[in-house]
Amino acid sequence: MRPVVNPTPPRLKYVLRVIGGIGRVLVTIGLLTLSFAAYQLWGTGLYESRAQDSLKQDFAQGLKSTTTTSPDPTKPAPKPLPIPSGDAVAIISIPSIGVEHAVVQGVSRADLRKGPGHYPNTPLPGELGNAAIAGHRTTYGAPFGRLDELRPGNLIEVRTAQGDYRYSVSETIVVKPTELSVLDPTPTATLTLTTCHPRFSASRRLIVHAKLVPASSAPIRDPSLAQPASPTSSLDAAHGKVDYRGAVIWGFATLAVGLGWWAAFRKRRIWQVRFGGFIPFAIICFIWFGYVDRALPGNY
Repeated sequence: MRPVVNPTPPRLKYVLRVIGGIGRVLVTIGLLTLSFAAYQLWGTGLYESRAQDSLKQDFAQGLKSTTTTSPDPTKPAPKPLPIPSGDAVAIISIPSIGVEHAVVQGVSRADLRKGPGHYPNTPLPGELGNAAIAGHRTTYGAPFGRLDELRPGNLIEVRTAQGDYRYSVSETIVVKPTELSVLDPTPTATLTLTTCHPRFSASRRLIVHAKLVPASSAPIRDPSLAQPASPTSSLDAAHGKVDYRGAVIWGFATLAVGLGWWAAFRKRRIWQVRFGGFIPFAIICFIWFGYVDRALPGNY
């Protein structure tokens, strides 16, 4: 004789469905969060690596053209042309933490995706005054990821089209993002590096000040910035109003594609639907992650 099995009460079935649905939503959110973290840590690094290869090649070609062209000493030196945003202006090397990156002109989001960026309203490295450079701490190759390891006396080497310059770290401090005094002009040739602090956060800014070592550097030049720069309002390199519309729009698009994929799989539980829906979902997620990334601090 078969034992009598009591059917599950309808109310309990409903509760179990709700719990199961909440569980699937939480798992999905967790997977998306992990995917975005992977995109931030590795996907952005691949983009920066390709950009750096191109920038270093362009910079090397620029050095060759500078050395092969000798100016006429009888004529006055021509006024330097404005440096286009995103072009390489120097190569920065910090041997103690394994840094060697091309530095681009500008600190917009697009500029810092390529590598460390020179604040346009400060002198260039090798010029008299306070030359300032911002860089990512966590994403896009994290060129300044280990900046907190620098100590007084560590060397920072900067190669420009005018020569090689060596700076010695004088101090490392942590300030608020609005502490613009770290970019103030200085009477001597100095170098200031800025990045987010602590790592994986943007609540503060890590500042490294360094002084020029004249004995092992090319001659100092007077500031030759040829283009006016808008005032800096924050140490968040890509300061200004953030447009969240793209992230919101593509977020809803990702949700729609995900729900469509889920509905199709529930209707036909076959592997073709499961894996076939993954491709468009992954593509649209990648686009959405790019817009979400733009909402983060510029040198995060």
